[in-house]
Amino acid sequence: MPKVLCYLESKDSELSSSSEQVLKFALENFTAANVIAVIYGSNLSNSNNSITKLGPSKLYQVDKAEFEVFKSDQVSASLIDLINKDSIDLILASNSVDAEALFGIVAAKTGSNIATDCIGADGSNMTLTRSMYSNKLISQIKLDSSKKSFITFRPNSLRANASSPANTEIINLDAAVNSKITIDSVKKADSKEIPLTEAAIIVSGGRAMANSENFKILRDFAGKIGAAVGASRAAVDSGYAPHSMQVGQTGKVVSPNLYIACGISGAIQHFAGMGSSKVIVAINKDPEAPIFKKADYGIVADLFEIVPALTAKVDLVLK
Repeated sequence: MPKVLCYLESKDSELSSSSEQVLKFALENFTAANVIAVIYGSNLSNSNNSITKLGPSKLYQVDKAEFEVFKSDQVSASLIDLINKDSIDLILASNSVDAEALFGIVAAKTGSNIATDCIGADGSNMTLTRSMYSNKLISQIKLDSSKKSFITFRPNSLRANASSPANTEIINLDAAVNSKITIDSVKKADSKEIPLTEAAIIVSGGRAMANSENFKILRDFAGKIGAAVGASRAAVDSGYAPHSMQVGQTGKVVSPNLYIACGISGAIQHFAGMGSSKVIVAINKDPEAPIFKKADYGIVADLFEIVPALTAKVDLVLK
């Protein structure tokens, strides 16, 4: 049975939901005694409480102010030491920007396998599923079992329930704070909106939104149903939304349980970013819009009539 290390991430002092999914997957598919977790950051007490409730055998933590912002050289050196010390065979993480950068470095330095942005795995057999060529091809891959393997999973792609929690030993990891990377300042977004890649529900707007002010309609609706707000490239290129909201081939790739596309025509580039959504709902007044060919449910109507009506309906249901 392989020894598994889950690289976990914290956001605003809380364990990220996608990291929680990865840890649950490991605990469900491998012997709990062989599952270890590691987390780097600062003010990790809340994250650690969430981790120990799930019950990996060990939790290594680096809780230092110097690790509040991710620095690849700082974390990679520590992670390599830990992997060698505990003879780790398999290293798992959610497919975040930081994890992709980190795993690329560490896999190269250790001569290991690497597979990123996987959308599924066949349990402990670890036959991996990946989406390729803008979701036109779904491939299954098997990694060389004679090497260590680094694997990241697309957020919301794993469905797992953790086994009965056991006692977790928390170990403070001695990690050097030296780094060649200098950060002059950090500016956190004022918005408390759910990150797109973590969201279980996403409401996205396209060029039909007409201006940035109209995105308030989507935000009002999203706020009622606990959703994140996204945008198509056409909306971003038109200046209606920032690039951080862009879903698509040149934006963020997401896999929510529910994706609601409002006034989005459905170009293949957009579908490349959200095609693995579990359920797709399209709202567009053009009955010939390509998005309807991909949608599970379609509403042929003006989004400026339908979305406020949906918001009002949710208000009635929640009263």
